Parts: sequence; structure tokens; C-alpha cells
Amino acid sequence: EPVVVPLLAIQPVPEAADQLAALDPCAFDWLVVTSPNGAAAYLRAHNARSPRQVAAVGSATAAALEAGGVAPTLVPTVQRAAGLLAEFPAAGTSGSAGSTTILLVQAVDAEPLLADGLAAAGHSVTSIAPYRSVPALPTAAQQLAALRADALLLASGSAARAWAAVFGAAGPPIVVAIGPQTAAAAEVAGLKITAIAADHSLPGLVTALEDRFAAAD
Repeated sequence: EPVVVPLLAIQPVPEAADQLAALDPCAFDWLVVTSPNGAAAYLRAHNARSPRQVAAVGSATAAALEAGGVAPTLVPTVQRAAGLLAEFPAAGTSGSAGSTTILLVQAVDAEPLLADGLAAAGHSVTSIAPYRSVPALPTAAQQLAALRADALLLASGSAARAWAAVFGAAGPPIVVAIGPQTAAAAEVAGLKITAIAADHSLPGLVTALEDRFAAAD
């Protein structure tokens, strides 16, 4: 029985959205998008117009792009920034004369790993952050329901930090993170992780929870 607790709200960044809209996406070799919210921001700016090659960091992001008419050509097996970096083509292999040009769409508060990693690999990266996640305070009833839950599922480092800001280290006895970056952020925030999803996606998060309950039985 899901207990939905709103801890984050998505806030647009108008100046960055205008910058994104002013760019010609087809002037880039690649579009790289790191979240469904980034996909929505990109589609608002350019609809289905995109470079020939499109990378989505995970299946949920890929689905959001596809729903808007943009077909990803790369979704990494390991669905996180490190996985995308590991599978991304080497610089200069995308048909451009010089370094591969990349339009990267992500949140203001995104981890720098992907942008820094692509640049370090020799790519020319234009990073646009048209949205940010901001804390949202759940109601007293939502907070009580959350603390009574049997398990806590964390799908991002931002969500882990937002949980700690509201609840501190308190929480359900089982805490499952969608991946190692989220787990690391949760532990820094004072939460004890009991399981990490092997498949860093929302279905993988649910599978990790089911496995944890099965092991407990």
C-alpha cells in the first residue's frame, strides 16, 4: 500500500528555459537528458525537434522523451550517470569534425558527475538547467503516515536530503535506495540504508523492496 509523501516540488528556472529555447538543438551531435523533468522541459522548448543522437540516463527519462516524439538512441544498462559515462561514445566518433558537441539538460541541483565526466572525456558540453527541486513540507497527517510505513523508498539524493530535513534520522525500519549515489546521499543525511536496487530504475526499486521483504520472511 503506497504512502505518497511529497517532499520535493519542481520549480522552473525561466532564464534557463529561455536559454534552452533559444538554442538550435540540431546544431549539437547529442542531446543528453537526466530525468523525466528534464525531458518535459526540453519538449516544452523544442517539441520533437532534436539531434540525431539522444541519450537518456534511464528508462523513465527515455519514456518521457518518447512520449513527446524524441526517440533515445542510448539508454545505459546501468541507469545512472556513471553508467551513461561508461557507455557513451568516445569524443570525435559522432561525425563532427572536432570534439563531439553535447546539449545536456539537467536540474540546477544535479550532481556534477555527468557534466564533468563528459567534459573530461573530451566532449564539448553545453549544460542547461531549466528546473530545480525545492523542499515541500508534507502535512502533519502525511508525516504521521510516513513514519508508520513499513519501508521507505528513496528515488534520488534530493529526496533523501528532503526526508532528513523533515524527519531527521527517523524513519521506517527498511530504507531502499534506487542506486549508490542516492544511498550515499541518504547516509550523509543520517539515514541507514538497508538495500540498494541492482537495477537503478523505479521498477528496480520495487524489486529491491520485494527481495528485502522475501529475505525477511
